[in-house]
Amino acid sequence: MTFFLNAPMIGFYIIALFILGCAVMLLSFQRVIYMALAIGGVFIGCAAIYILLGADFVGVAQLLIYAGAITILIMFAIMLTNHEAADPPHKWTVRNILSAVAAVLLGAVLLLVIRSTTWPPEVEADVNGGNSNPVAVGLALFQNYTVPFELVSLLLIVGMVGAVILARERKEDEEE
Repeated sequence: MTFFLNAPMIGFYIIALFILGCAVMLLSFQRVIYMALAIGGVFIGCAAIYILLGADFVGVAQLLIYAGAITILIMFAIMLTNHEAADPPHKWTVRNILSAVAAVLLGAVLLLVIRSTTWPPEVEADVNGGNSNPVAVGLALFQNYTVPFELVSLLLIVGMVGAVILARERKEDEEE
């Protein structure tokens, strides 16, 4: 088993280290707002992985939806609620140590299984009917899934209006 050190692999390792670093920061921060920023970093790293794999549309969608909209939504939720910094327990118990060892062993087993698997060679297939990925997604979304798409947008609008109403009621209660 040899590791190929070409530009995409080096890029992958750098992006993976970035994602792992942001995930560790997410777990180690005590303030919720910093945790939200760290999860935004994880989302950006995942988008970079998608782009590196050639799924540009999914990568840009990941950036727009998760790194942009969801991270901002988390920030608004944090700002509308009162979150104090809590001191997480910093005790190393036997259970914590065994969990860490099990996680490392699971990672090693997964790495060995993935590296020893023979993957099928790439097959040039016309899966999108000759269209590029964004065109194929757009056609599928607006021809086959128009009603579910509109229902999801309606659900998001109802959720946003509900959040504004709840925030307004809480603010009015605090003023009285």
